[in-house]
Amino acid sequence: MNTQELLKKVRRIEIKTRRLSNHLFSGEYHSSFKGRGMAFSEVRKYEYGDDIRAIDWNVTARLNEPYIKVFEEERELTLMLLVDVSGSGSFGSRVQMKRDMITEICATLAFSAIQNNDKVGVIFFSDKIEQFIPPKKGKTHTLRIIRELIELQPTSPGTNITEALRYFSGIQKKHAIAFVLSDFMDTGYRDALKIMTQRHDVTGIRIYDPREEELPNLGLLPMQDLETGKTRWVNTSSKALRQELKMRFEQNFKYFRESFTRSGAGQISIRIDESYPAKLLGYFKQKSA
Repeated sequence: MNTQELLKKVRRIEIKTRRLSNHLFSGEYHSSFKGRGMAFSEVRKYEYGDDIRAIDWNVTARLNEPYIKVFEEERELTLMLLVDVSGSGSFGSRVQMKRDMITEICATLAFSAIQNNDKVGVIFFSDKIEQFIPPKKGKTHTLRIIRELIELQPTSPGTNITEALRYFSGIQKKHAIAFVLSDFMDTGYRDALKIMTQRHDVTGIRIYDPREEELPNLGLLPMQDLETGKTRWVNTSSKALRQELKMRFEQNFKYFRESFTRSGAGQISIRIDESYPAKLLGYFKQKSA
């Protein structure tokens, strides 16, 4: 992809996702994720019904009439996106690949965050950490993230979610909002997730394709494993094979669901032919209720 094509794609994603974040998610995002506490804002004259515990006695003594301290929610937060860029993200049997949807979701979340003056950072991972973009504010920073989401070519096709969660816990000491975006074709990450959720507000967003859920009978087909690069001929007319693939899919889904539930983290599953704005909005509303 040349520079001009890249910029056009970045612009298309920016227009679409900023519109979504402006009209749908800005308020829901704000109410779903709380600030770090209450920060002093100003003092004002005491009014009937005010809590006397909020009286600022120094100002009251100096002005010879009661004043109270006014506090407001300290809103600035850090949003971290942990993005799976392994080979399986390049699969898609419908209008787009899984990685395309992950890119749009990340852009939507990032624009929602910067509208609330929050910092946004990204960890790109495969079976290792591919790239880390430290959290910053602003539109320019968000556009850089979108460019990397589109352009980044991983050096390894495998998946290791545990490695990504441990890396995040090691670098992010202060409380953060973390979204893990992946197809979660991996297991063994439960303990790392439990440690991560002790300090951070974590949500897993699982993106999957209908053909991963159930393979149709299409006869003998060449299939490539996107994470190993190996191609082999597969007889999709075999009922036993289709059932085995479906069982693997269901086992990964069960592990994802149980791991995030037991750790107290949030979870969303989105099929690539579904509306991700509707799924995100429903999740935010449920979280803020």
